[in-house]
Amino acid sequence: MPHPAAILLTLTPSEQREFLPKPLLEAVRSLATLFEYLDPTNLTPAEFQRALAERNPEILIACWGTPPLPAKLPSNLRYVSYLAGSIKHLLTREHITNGLRVTNWGHSISRTVAEMALLHILAGLRRTTHWTLVMHQANGWKNNESEAGSLFGRRVGIHGFGPVARELLKLLQPFGCAVAVHAPDVDATTATRYGISTTTTLADLFANNEIIVELAPLIPATTGIVTEKILRLIRPGGIFVNVGRGAVVDEAALLRVATEGKIAIGLDVFSQEPLPADSGFRRLSNVTLTPHMAGPTNDRKCDAGAFALNNLRAYAANHPLQAVITPSIYDASS
Repeated sequence: MPHPAAILLTLTPSEQREFLPKPLLEAVRSLATLFEYLDPTNLTPAEFQRALAERNPEILIACWGTPPLPAKLPSNLRYVSYLAGSIKHLLTREHITNGLRVTNWGHSISRTVAEMALLHILAGLRRTTHWTLVMHQANGWKNNESEAGSLFGRRVGIHGFGPVARELLKLLQPFGCAVAVHAPDVDATTATRYGISTTTTLADLFANNEIIVELAPLIPATTGIVTEKILRLIRPGGIFVNVGRGAVVDEAALLRVATEGKIAIGLDVFSQEPLPADSGFRRLSNVTLTPHMAGPTNDRKCDAGAFALNNLRAYAANHPLQAVITPSIYDASS
């Protein structure tokens, strides 16, 4: 197969600016014998599919704004470089099993998600939502009964051990936390390598750690796995943070626990998004909320663009790609 190749870029203008700022975009252009840009903003799926068939590129660079691929792909399309995370809205498992090569942003954005997890942990410990409301709305101040906690020396439990969890370990190191993990793919060798302990059950993780961070992928086996019984194992004064996937948790149960006010909660993801205006979580001062923005900040989306560029260079040189979506990874992805 001759390289470099024909490349079709199908990002919205804002995606292009943020993921592929000019130096990265020019580097991508340099890899192509033919480079075309197609703004998908106002295209229907049918219009997009017709345009894709007409251009028939070897490489498609796609992102959130790219409409779904047709079941029958253009004859020359060999590789989809997806600049974001979950690709299930873009293509099917059959595309992959039929030979289409697909990569996503892989580990390039893991540190920013971990950063948000750390923010929610600290916000819960320091009660920032409570004090924001007291000082901004009630003109209040602390009193002799005011409480706050520190992260130093805490026991932290992490549900899941993908790239985000591993980046979070780095951020926790200065705090001297003892970290336990519950994940089916963590063996003794991995635990020793990362300096963590493991728990055999999710109940043990929640019962024996002061801070719980939810990072498990959303698959059938994990949907609703964090039940009310599990949540109530967190001791008073504890913290529950979810920057993974909302539907891993029984949200109705989480709201009941949150309303009691015995633990602090930090949420970036929800089963229903946007979070409904009448959600009970919005009324609670022991809950810190962010609107599913733990992924790359606008200034760091270029990390995913740089990661994609490295993969495109590897493809052009017939070298192995990183963050390849295999059928098994597709099945395990959210």
